[in-house]
Amino acid sequence: MKKSDDQMIRISLPMASAADLRGKQSVRATFKLTEDAINTMSIVSVHLGIKQKSLFDHLIEDLQALEMIAQEIEPREFKSQQRVQKTFVLSRKTLMSLEKVCRDFNAPRDILVEYSIQRLLPVIIREQERHRRRKEILKELGAFLQQGEIILEKSKRLVGEEDMVYDRIERMIAACAHTVEYVADYIERGKVIETFRIDRE
Repeated sequence: MKKSDDQMIRISLPMASAADLRGKQSVRATFKLTEDAINTMSIVSVHLGIKQKSLFDHLIEDLQALEMIAQEIEPREFKSQQRVQKTFVLSRKTLMSLEKVCRDFNAPRDILVEYSIQRLLPVIIREQERHRRRKEILKELGAFLQQGEIILEKSKRLVGEEDMVYDRIERMIAACAHTVEYVADYIERGKVIETFRIDRE
């Protein structure tokens, strides 16, 4: 006997609770942060193509890390730094997690956020090194393309443009040129990471 469509839907799609749905709602929250923290969020978001909301949720939803930070923060050190207001979009669940840890550990919300964002610094260090290596690869790709173009021109003289060998080489060089253009564009878009200086003593 065949199950009805209604039965199939009830079986394959479990109902989400109202609490789960509310937790996924986006909300806005304003924090007072240092320029370094704001720039860190911006650079990681732009360079890796990740929305700031996703980054924020990832950092704050990790309750274990958040609680460890809450136990180690130094409020006096934070007060000596200049801060500016910055509004972020985050999930309601993330905001609730943040406020819970603030209450449980009597920790200032802005400081928890600041220290949580610092967890992204190793990501920036790794990406800066990758960016440097990509630039080296692009330089070698450019030399490779230049050599290929010399071979293509030589083939043109030796066998002519109508020859199948010339045709294959021409396609290969065109594909190489497209790759060089793509890599160069990718590196150009990632140049923002070059200007970020990590200087925390």
